[in-house]
Amino acid sequence: MAQIPMGTVPKKETEKLKVIKKPNKGVFQQMKKNYSAYLFLLPKLILFTLFIAIPVVWAFVLSFQDHKVFGSEFAGLDNYIKVFESEAFRIALKNTLLFTVVTVPFSVISALVISSMIFALGKFSQSLFRSAFYLPTVTSMVIIAMVWRWMYNYEFGLFNYVLGWFGIEQINWLGQSGSALWALIIMQCLIPFGVGIIMYLASMGSISQSLYEAARIDGASTFKQWLHITIPLLKPTTLYLVLLSTIGSFQVFTQIIMMTGGGPGSATETLVHLIYKTGFRDFEFGLAAAQSVVLFVIILIFSIIQFRVLRHDE
Repeated sequence: MAQIPMGTVPKKETEKLKVIKKPNKGVFQQMKKNYSAYLFLLPKLILFTLFIAIPVVWAFVLSFQDHKVFGSEFAGLDNYIKVFESEAFRIALKNTLLFTVVTVPFSVISALVISSMIFALGKFSQSLFRSAFYLPTVTSMVIIAMVWRWMYNYEFGLFNYVLGWFGIEQINWLGQSGSALWALIIMQCLIPFGVGIIMYLASMGSISQSLYEAARIDGASTFKQWLHITIPLLKPTTLYLVLLSTIGSFQVFTQIIMMTGGGPGSATETLVHLIYKTGFRDFEFGLAAAQSVVLFVIILIFSIIQFRVLRHDE
């Protein structure tokens, strides 16, 4: 490549090159320069530190201690050994895994199908259905659980009332160990995944229409366009929603405490409800902290596996 004589380089360009060659400023110099931006972030950073970072670190420290009212003693791995030897923990883990394995795929797939149907409508209809499906998301789960508890009521609930039309015997949905957990799973599946629908609709709007036009010219049907264009291009959104709903399912709590309290027996016991009982009913804070750390590791492993599987061919 021919070199440009220094004398031919314009003065302004020479000044730009000098600016580029300057060494990078340190982090503290950058923070000092943009202090006003960091000042706005400071309240959020303080709240995050107080209510997220410090409790997480303290839970990890507490998991190695035998916590008592007047002081604590170092217990080593005793709390973790108790966790893995506990029958209650194994039952809660099994229930939580079943709840997650059924509800996560159903929620994500139903959100994809519903948003695909809504996207084909006009703008007014889109807005109407988007609001309708997002409404349960901003409604308190306590209220939703109370409504569903009435629907599952043995004597005057909606489900048993409908079963009566067909001459089917009433079912004690939440009072039997064989049906209680499935009643909660059905409830979770039938609550619209509002966040998923909103995100899928936004992602569908960003897909170039030229791809669909080319497919139509080639004679592809609407279903094939959805199958071979829409679904593959929505894969990053699907990955995010699967991770989001998996973490939410592992942390299911409000439905359990409002509708069954973990019963009958341990039929609907989940990990977070077990941690709540261990810490705030039995006051075994060290053991509850160890259960929390184990739950964190389980969620982390599931998230890594899902992330690697779903982005395998990218």
